[in-house]
Amino acid sequence: MNEGPPLDRLWAGWRMPYIGRDDDKRAMEIPEGLSLFEGIEQADLPDEETYVVWRGERCFALLNAYPYTSGHLMVLPKRAVAELESLESDEYDELFAAVRSAVVALKVAYSPHGVNVGINLGEGSGAGVPNHLHVHVLPRWTGDANFMTTVAEARVLPEALPDVWRRLTEAWPRS
Repeated sequence: MNEGPPLDRLWAGWRMPYIGRDDDKRAMEIPEGLSLFEGIEQADLPDEETYVVWRGERCFALLNAYPYTSGHLMVLPKRAVAELESLESDEYDELFAAVRSAVVALKVAYSPHGVNVGINLGEGSGAGVPNHLHVHVLPRWTGDANFMTTVAEARVLPEALPDVWRRLTEAWPRS
């Protein structure tokens, strides 16, 4: 018998298909010599499975598989480059034009109160994949930093990745 306050429940039924998969189906095999992101970009899979939202000549954008919030994108060069200063001029230009397009797509798709744009260069800065720089672009709302991440080390996302992919692909500016 529970004598304390009623237990709150957070339902995330859309997570069941992910939880029910075998580990070997969840992980993508990356060919030897390629970075994680090169492997994703070069995979012989449809974009809706790899969550690639946009492809340019030298860069691409994809959803973060472990997002901070719905709509969390990463924009990156197709070539694995660890340092910003190592980008070729045409890669740099396309990268930041794509970051601008990502901001536009997020604003159209989500109407956020703000947008975070950031790059973690090197392991010491918190880069999860330090050998392939990537620009994080994510929508933010006033008051969206809630107790779940701080206290429970969990995030509650209201939308499944396939739905986010569809929404952002449709909102991506056409050039």
